[in-house]
Amino acid sequence: MTLERVCSIQDVPDGEVRRFDFGSVRIALAHIGGTFYAIGDRCTHLDVSLSEGEVHAKTCELECPKHGSCFSLETGIPNSLPATKAVPTYVVRIDDADVYVEID
Repeated sequence: MTLERVCSIQDVPDGEVRRFDFGSVRIALAHIGGTFYAIGDRCTHLDVSLSEGEVHAKTCELECPKHGSCFSLETGIPNSLPATKAVPTYVVRIDDADVYVEID
């Protein structure tokens, strides 16, 4: 595993999500109430960028902007159709004011 610096904590405001690329790995990094979540950025239903979707803070989900599937930011499992397969999740670490993600 490689620990990659993603951004500064100020780069992703609370309640928002941003896309970051590490070679062929695309990550959607979401921020909810001081906690950061990293999941794969490709919807498993269609190859749509999840980082263009809406963060649902109360349910800790990220909604696909194309067909509305909601993915758990904690597990990557879709909680609504049409997606049925999970997206990968990544361990997030905060060091000072920087966000790091463990990538295989």
